[in-house]
Amino acid sequence: MADLSDDETQIVLTEKGKLHAIRFKIDDMQIAKPKKWDRKWRIVVFDIPEKRRNARDALRRKLRELDFYELQKSVFIHPFECRDKIDFIAEVFQIRPHLRYGILENITNEAELVKHFKLH
Repeated sequence: MADLSDDETQIVLTEKGKLHAIRFKIDDMQIAKPKKWDRKWRIVVFDIPEKRRNARDALRRKLRELDFYELQKSVFIHPFECRDKIDFIAEVFQIRPHLRYGILENITNEAELVKHFKLH
């Protein structure tokens, strides 16, 4: 164990505890809405194999909870910065090789998305 100063506390989690801590964080996750939108779209694209169906379904549920808009079954979009959250989700569900994150400056039929996210 590392030497700690008087005002430091070290907590070591068991494997079960780590799973609970991660679940707690992912369940409370939210995407912050900035005061001003930067007019960029964050896109998440994935192709998760059938043998990982549970992870794929969990990812879709989480993206919907985070208010992503589903463009297609495996393509979701959001107007606000969220890369750190997507990276975290990819690690938790162990799907990093099957997921891509990108930023778009424009997209066709943008008015539908602007309306959905109330960005007027």
